[in-house]
Amino acid sequence: MKIDVRMRIVVLDPLAGVAMMVQEGNDKLLSPLTSSADSLVFEFPISVDISSGAPNFLGKFAQGPKDARFVYANSGTYAGEHHSFWGRRAKLSLMSITMRQVEDAIESAGVIETSFPGVGRDGGPTCASVKGLVWKVVKK
Repeated sequence: MKIDVRMRIVVLDPLAGVAMMVQEGNDKLLSPLTSSADSLVFEFPISVDISSGAPNFLGKFAQGPKDARFVYANSGTYAGEHHSFWGRRAKLSLMSITMRQVEDAIESAGVIETSFPGVGRDGGPTCASVKGLVWKVVKK
């Protein structure tokens, strides 16, 4: 059984002057729903196959193989900013999201949310696999 759930990604303190967008499929980009100096907020639906007892994330925002799904948060040139100094992608794993969280989000019409810092240790946009992500269900 496949069902859509809402996802929210919050980028905390994004690097000023550098575009950041969530990758949709292979070549489309999703702009932030809200944007400020303190955060960028992205919201999108993601399809989840729940027939096997473990969530299998599908659709245009889910990247990677079945046992290692993730979402890309692109920055600089990867976010369509052709003349940017930066060209990076942050990889946000979906694999720690539990079936219970998917069920809670569906039952409460909530959103599955995570946040991560927008600036990496080198002072550029966060990139590579983001460690320590915590996904939670936020009820509307």
